[in-house]
Amino acid sequence: MKTKTNLLQLKKRFLDCQKVICAIGDETRQAIIITLLEGEWNGMRVGEITSRTHLSRPAVSHHLKILLDAGVISLRREGTMNFYSLKPKENEIKKLNLLLNDISSLYTEFQNKKPKG
Repeated sequence: MKTKTNLLQLKKRFLDCQKVICAIGDETRQAIIITLLEGEWNGMRVGEITSRTHLSRPAVSHHLKILLDAGVISLRREGTMNFYSLKPKENEIKKLNLLLNDISSLYTEFQNKKPKG
């Protein structure tokens, strides 16, 4: 019975993480995340991300908005300039870690119940 409760909890965690999973699951957004990791600690502007990823400016802006909405990146404004950086909201990372820990625990429990031989 414990497993049924754990599965219900896992389902809830998946729902809680849906935005982040969708945001980081896209190959283009992964390229932007990697670009931000390679950049300066204080952030990058859209033009710099555009030149490093070889994506169009509208495409970069679109994907940055999705990453921002999911809490994966942050935005810092200096006057009229916007700087994007990989500073995820702490609670989003915690939720993702909890999801991965639950999956790992349930997988281990499943493996331990599997008949040997």
